[in-house]
Amino acid sequence: MRILAIGAHPDDIEFGCGGTLIKYARQGHEVFLLVMTDGSGGGDGAMRRQEQAESARILKTAKLFWGEYPDTAIPLDRPIIQRVERVIQEVQPEFIFVHYQDDTHQDHRHLATSTITATRYTRNVLFYEGPTTQNFSPSVFVDVNSVLEDKVACLRAHSSQVSKTNIEGLTIVDIARSSAHFRGIQGRVRNAEGFVPLRLFINITP
Repeated sequence: MRILAIGAHPDDIEFGCGGTLIKYARQGHEVFLLVMTDGSGGGDGAMRRQEQAESARILKTAKLFWGEYPDTAIPLDRPIIQRVERVIQEVQPEFIFVHYQDDTHQDHRHLATSTITATRYTRNVLFYEGPTTQNFSPSVFVDVNSVLEDKVACLRAHSSQVSKTNIEGLTIVDIARSSAHFRGIQGRVRNAEGFVPLRLFINITP
């Protein structure tokens, strides 16, 4: 299969669905990333691109796409929908992962809403969470216990951002571990990632 994960900034995808992507890649499926900004609002843009490339290498990503939008200024308009559509047309993914639309960061909200339109012909579309997501109640879970340290390695690849959580004494790794454990408890495993489906087909084979 081909899997496309879409995020507003470097490290968003890794936090939200990095473990799931690693499991897909280890099973031989092709993983693609679309990152809409270089995250220059939260650091040096060139450095953050390098960090994203290193994380993509750990994820064994088939291709990393950039949206080339300015950080904190992702719009909600026709061109961004078309940008996402072009990547979808190139990749032809069976699964798409993207931000949940209820989020305190405007980039996340706008990208999620645009992706809903851009993915109207895609069968499987799931929303992931991030540290600024609100009112997230997942009904789909992926057990990521066996790949949690690989997910952490992807987050650590974004070394300029690890400590930038605005929560005293907690790194993004701490938050990711806590989230994985909490979602795991909800899903009745040790560590999990949770998703809210826009659409999800259950394939039953003969």
